[in-house]
Amino acid sequence: MHRIDSTVISPSSTALATLGEFGLIARIASGTRSGAGVVTGIGDDAAVTALSPGMQLLTSTDMLLEDVHFRRRWHDPYRLGRKSLAVSISDIAAMGGIPRWALLSLAIPPDIHLDFVDEFMRGFLAMASEHAVTLIGGDTCSSRSGVTVSVTLLGEQLPEQIIRRSGALPDDDIWVTGTLGDAALGLRLVEGLTVCSSDPREPVVEEAGPLLHRLLDPVPQVIAALALAEAGVATAMIDVSDGILADFGHIAEQSGVGGCLILDDLPLSPDFCSHTARLSTVPYQLVLSGGEDYELCFTAQPACREKIVDCMKKCGIAVTRVGIVTRSPGVTAVNRDGSQHIAQTEGFDHFT
Repeated sequence: MHRIDSTVISPSSTALATLGEFGLIARIASGTRSGAGVVTGIGDDAAVTALSPGMQLLTSTDMLLEDVHFRRRWHDPYRLGRKSLAVSISDIAAMGGIPRWALLSLAIPPDIHLDFVDEFMRGFLAMASEHAVTLIGGDTCSSRSGVTVSVTLLGEQLPEQIIRRSGALPDDDIWVTGTLGDAALGLRLVEGLTVCSSDPREPVVEEAGPLLHRLLDPVPQVIAALALAEAGVATAMIDVSDGILADFGHIAEQSGVGGCLILDDLPLSPDFCSHTARLSTVPYQLVLSGGEDYELCFTAQPACREKIVDCMKKCGIAVTRVGIVTRSPGVTAVNRDGSQHIAQTEGFDHFT
């Protein structure tokens, strides 16, 4: 379905019940605005959009489930709304695409008040506004097992500027934007876990600070991705959502290559370093496999190094060369002395 249909959420709360189907539609639609390429938006059985001349369509779908991707006790609805769209924007960006139109589906438990929906939508539409994305429809229903958010995002790009996972070549450099591990460390702190084990302790939300912000309100690297696409320097690209070890592994598999990541070259934030300074070793498991970074990992030929640094500098985005693409299959991480680092897990997997 491509319209906001609230006929089945009447039990969600007294406030939601009094709105009715078209009341909720009007409430959501009142915060949206027309965007580029939107012919018909919210209110019909299907949305109508028009691609820019010469562009191809990119489509991505993401789900966020309560108690799988987030917990309401520490993920406020405003930032949940922002993140729900940000993770889909990151997928479009990872292919060098321009995010354009969003479809939002919500499953809402009966005990949630209208205030939660209002704050969620305020965050969702704020993220949409920041990236010129238009909400063009969706669906709603009642849930008996927590909040479920599903976002389908449509984007576009010139065919020659679309960056896939399958273009990495042996001897290419491996690059990553920003820093890694902050969100994973923030999650451990807010869940009351120690940094290097699963032993519980008292949650320390205030201690998490900027680390928790990286988890709750990630920034999709659209500007950097579009700059790389326009410059034509990236041979393959992916966003880091499950951890760089697993995500670069997807590039390696699709490209028929392998890779070697240099642990000492992986970029760490000052907050990450200050929180882990007391440890005898850096908790690289969080950096390699923690996930939720939503940075870009891409490959490029060594001859493009100067161009990449200059390109990212103009965007105000930090970028780091972290490894090399190999001919032999498999992705490894190596220590300073050249020995292989054995990761506990490769990255987040819903079914393991």
